[in-house]
Amino acid sequence: MEADSPPSFVFRLMGNVMIDVKGLVKSFGPTMALRGVSLSVPHGQFVTLVGPNGAGKTTLLRILATLSRPTSGTVKIGEHELPKSAGEARRSIGLVSHQTLLYGDLSAEENLRFYGRMYDVPDLDARITQVLEMVGLAHRRRDPVRTFSRGMQQRLAIARAVLHHPSLMLLDEPYTGLDQDAAARLEAVMSSVGTEGRTVVMTTHDLERGLAVADRVVILAKGRVAFEANRNELDTAAFKEAYRQHTL
Repeated sequence: MEADSPPSFVFRLMGNVMIDVKGLVKSFGPTMALRGVSLSVPHGQFVTLVGPNGAGKTTLLRILATLSRPTSGTVKIGEHELPKSAGEARRSIGLVSHQTLLYGDLSAEENLRFYGRMYDVPDLDARITQVLEMVGLAHRRRDPVRTFSRGMQQRLAIARAVLHHPSLMLLDEPYTGLDQDAAARLEAVMSSVGTEGRTVVMTTHDLERGLAVADRVVILAKGRVAFEANRNELDTAAFKEAYRQHTL
């Protein structure tokens, strides 16, 4: 199979690098999901990944989250090389997907306590109170999660993801299934998370919302980085046009 040529542009970065991906390939049998992806994300940046179904967004996020191994290429999270140091890297990662993976019969507080004990979170009671207040769920802390709306469950999933003070947040389609009001509340929570100095990488199909919360946007197409730009270089119309051009 002939190797794909890398993109001709070089994205210049400032500050310490939190994510460093070079020549990343992921194959599922004869199918190539990622075709030589290279991506660097500095500490504290919010990056939105967009692309059509099958572009490789979730595959890339799963590799960054240490849930999947690359076929070839190199991946570093901070100073930790994957998959060799996946265990160490995992402690610095918070993951939120469209499947919340919460325990419905447990309360919000009990869900967080279970997770906090897994990560040996210090001063756990105080930290639980802090993150519940951050996502606007302190008043529902003792209610079973099965009584929560979809939007409330996503906010609780974010609270769980930041509970152990991760330096990297990975958000895979967090808006899925939310109405406009719930999506707006979730966006406010994610903006708050981003201002706490964390690096955030989010996949979404919502171009407008993805651009609004990001410092930088990246378009994946056919398993490759097809386009990237800082948010201040684009308005919504220009971003939509770039998406159209690079995903045809």
